[in-house]
Amino acid sequence: MDSRALKQFVVLAENLHFGRASETSHVSPSALSRSIRRLEAEVGVTLFERNNRSVSLTRAGSLFLSYARESLGLWDSIRNELMEESGELHGEISIYCSVTASYSFLFDILTRFRHDHPHVEIKLHTGDPEDAIARILAGEEDIAIGAKPLRLQAGLAFRLIEFSPLVFISSRSHPAPNLSDWSENPMILSERGLARRRADEWFRALGVQPRIYAQVAGNEAIVSMVSLGFGVGVVPRIVLDNSPLSQTIRVLDVKPRLDDYEVGLFALEKRLASPLIKAIWSQLR
Repeated sequence: MDSRALKQFVVLAENLHFGRASETSHVSPSALSRSIRRLEAEVGVTLFERNNRSVSLTRAGSLFLSYARESLGLWDSIRNELMEESGELHGEISIYCSVTASYSFLFDILTRFRHDHPHVEIKLHTGDPEDAIARILAGEEDIAIGAKPLRLQAGLAFRLIEFSPLVFISSRSHPAPNLSDWSENPMILSERGLARRRADEWFRALGVQPRIYAQVAGNEAIVSMVSLGFGVGVVPRIVLDNSPLSQTIRVLDVKPRLDDYEVGLFALEKRLASPLIKAIWSQLR
């Protein structure tokens, strides 16, 4: 039975939503629907009850889900064994990271990886780095680049790439902010994630209620708004160093400093035995 179809079935069974499942499987909803219909025709039973409002597994679908997971696990095991035996890696690996990480970290990693393993297909997805861990835990990606949280969730593996300071920034073309009275400074902060939590904790420790001008998704957007003079931002230094707007930005000498970002690779611990993931992991020397 086609392992790709089994994977799509498992993703749909876990999401019970054609839109989300098709996005995770990187196919259109109509292509996913056709794949499921072919699978149902092959096994001779209805696997999903679906209407305009909901999708649910039938009893047969629940039984088939156990088979599909077991089959995919066995397939991964034998494929890994065969690749290690042959010494040549094949297949595909999906990686998720921010745009900044794609050229500041991933370029060097993938340059070496492609040289060593030219037959592996790489699928790269970019977006908000705050989504990195969630995408790994949901099984949407094999590897992601992101900042290590204070506590790693069970089943999650992390490998450090480098430390990056978390810095306060303002526009060079506008007057320097008042560092003695933070309540006067309009702040541009991440709407969620590690940088936002650390900024909030920093202000609480000072006993200051920050004046938030904007809450945005993505560090690159913070740098853009700060460069235009809308306020003071908080971003990892690596984002600023790789930004085309870096010459328009000043880094503020703020005390106490925020804790550094630990930037690295994430993967599921149970997937570390995969030769493909091991090969990426080994690029970090």
